[in-house]
Order: sequence, then structure tokens, then C-alpha cells
Amino acid sequence: MQVDSDSKNEWVRLTSNDGYTFLVRRKVANGSGTLKNMLSSESNFAEAVSNTCPMEDRSAVVEKLCEYLVYKNIYSGGPAKEEIPDFTERLSPEIALELLMAADYYEA
Repeated sequence: MQVDSDSKNEWVRLTSNDGYTFLVRRKVANGSGTLKNMLSSESNFAEAVSNTCPMEDRSAVVEKLCEYLVYKNIYSGGPAKEEIPDFTERLSPEIALELLMAADYYEA
């Protein structure tokens, strides 16, 4: 069975600085301006070729950033048919500052 390039490129890999890997859909990763630029085929970045973005954050922060990008993908762009849950309730105080800095860097 041959996998076409579109389905192969549907997922991207985000790696934390402590060795953990997270797979997210490309459209979810594109919720981050920085990741979108890194993964753009016109950029000629190594990340675009390998579909892998090394991130200089620990796994707890990358995991929560991925969770936020999924949340953003689900709840942005359309009319609000239901009340949107507050994402800040999912944050632990231990990673709040690191996550804020990562969100700023990755334009999430």
C-alpha cells in the first residue's frame, strides 16, 4: 500500500528539549504563526522537509501548547453555538510562565 504525500504531510512532529515527541495535525500546528512558517514548503527550512519541529521547551510545556493549539482550532473561526470553556482552568501554576513565554514565541 502506497501512502500519498498529502496524507503523509497531514501530521507533524513536535519534539521537546527533553526528548519527548508529540504528533499533531498540520492544520492544528498552523495555528501557531512560527510553526506555520517553519513548516511552509516555500520556506526551505529543514523542518518543512522532515515535518519535525524541535522545540526548546520541556515536554510539559510542549504538551500544553499542543493542547492549546487543538483548543484554538476547535473554538476559533466559527459562530459560537455553545459556550466556550475557559482554557485557563487547564493550566497548572507551575508551567504558566513558561507556557506564556512559549505561546508568545510561537505566536499561538
